[in-house]
Amino acid sequence: MKQLLSLLFLLLTFSLFAKGNDPILEKLDAELQKKDFYVKKKYTAIKELKTHVEKFILSKDERALYNTYMSLFNEYRSFKYDSAYYYIEQAKDVALKLKEPELLAKSKIKEGFVLLSSGLFKEAIDTLSSIKNTEALDLKTQYEYFSVKARAYYDLADYTRDPRYNVNYIQKGTEYINQAIAIADTNTNDYWAVVSLKRMKQQDRKGAEFAFSYWINNYKLPVEYYGIATSSLGYIYSEQGLKEKGIYYLTLAAIADIKNATKETVALRNLANELFKTGKLEKANKYINLAMDDATFYDARHRKIEISSILPIIEKAQLNKIKDKNDTLENIVILLAVLAAIIIVFLVIIFRQLKERNASRKAMAESYTKLKEMNVSLSEANIIKEEYIAYFIKATSDFINKIDHLQKSTIQKIISKKTDEVITSLKRYNVKKERENLFHHFDEIFLRLFPTFIEDFNALFPDDHKTIIKKGELLNTEMRLFALYRLGIQDSTQIADFLELSVSTVYTYKTRIKSKSHSKDEFEDKIMAIKTI
Repeated sequence: MKQLLSLLFLLLTFSLFAKGNDPILEKLDAELQKKDFYVKKKYTAIKELKTHVEKFILSKDERALYNTYMSLFNEYRSFKYDSAYYYIEQAKDVALKLKEPELLAKSKIKEGFVLLSSGLFKEAIDTLSSIKNTEALDLKTQYEYFSVKARAYYDLADYTRDPRYNVNYIQKGTEYINQAIAIADTNTNDYWAVVSLKRMKQQDRKGAEFAFSYWINNYKLPVEYYGIATSSLGYIYSEQGLKEKGIYYLTLAAIADIKNATKETVALRNLANELFKTGKLEKANKYINLAMDDATFYDARHRKIEISSILPIIEKAQLNKIKDKNDTLENIVILLAVLAAIIIVFLVIIFRQLKERNASRKAMAESYTKLKEMNVSLSEANIIKEEYIAYFIKATSDFINKIDHLQKSTIQKIISKKTDEVITSLKRYNVKKERENLFHHFDEIFLRLFPTFIEDFNALFPDDHKTIIKKGELLNTEMRLFALYRLGIQDSTQIADFLELSVSTVYTYKTRIKSKSHSKDEFEDKIMAIKTI
């Protein structure tokens, strides 16, 4: 029982104090929702370029056709391997027709890039090595040649993970990247791209961290460079044990990849791995499966192998977590069932005790209920009731005193057999006068509470139907009827008794007055809307 109670307490504590989602991950999820939009945008750009291909084939403009094939390759290079490879082969064919070695070299460099992106490292290196006399190429093309060849060896080292070969691959990669550094202008994205990559591959984490941070903060990076820089910086932070920073930059990289419709990427995979390490299994499982979808779409063989090595681990951990949650819920259900049984037992005991004591407490409960109702009634009293209560208390007191005086006087005179004096005494009391006084006091108090009532009431009628008060009156009978209505006395019988009218007469008054107003259907609502002081 103690274990079950502890389990329930821990679950409730977790529910109350669990932290919300990381805002940067929420932003990533929002961009993932728009993933199809970015892919559609990519296809739109590709479709536009394909129309140019047909035009240049018909016009036999080989150079323009070559440039279009290269543009199509650039759209596909990190999006879809087979299409990228197809268009770079087309560009190579055009370069051969033009008999321009530099154009052929450029297309081979692009071919090497797409081959290594697909995991065909040997084929990439062979293709790049087939380029002869690189010194004859322009500096931009030489830079691209050396940087792609360096990456081919670096990626081969990462893929092989065998110390017998890795050292040699990294040395060759560094040899080529040094040549790229030597060619690149120090104030360009190209320079910092290769410098930061070199430092990272040489395990110079502090130097690489500085290089990537400096690059990101001081240069305007193209989308593809931004994704590489943030992904690399995220990886470096993760390797240094700075999990939060690592996740932040890997998420930025994943967002950049989504916006650029990049399918050949490692950011989402590395992010999933870091989230797995921090226990965020649900998101890790979601992202690793999306990374596998991207790698399959692109046909990046080495990426699929890398993802396949951690995907089952994450999925198994997620399944175990779900199983643990189900076990926890099962234990909670059992605990709640036990608690429910205990509560039922206690309720039965309490019910019996209450039933035994019910008779003695019934009167107290009724008194308490009445007192509560009285308190509610008192709390709801307002200035209108206070005024009229005060008036009618005084009026009633005066009336009782008069009756008391009349009663004592009449009894005494009857006992004394002075019947003439009794009649004389009774005639002194004028009922009509008393009722007029009652109406006058009622009108006086009402107009003190609702000083604009006459004006507001008349505003409900056309000029020829407005009520004119006679001299000496405060309200006439028609206005007094609706004054009672405004006070909440809306029962026709009560109104008839107070005004000394018949019920049918009250209905007649109401109908006649409403028929003259501007708005018959809303007349009562507008009467009730008249403001007090």
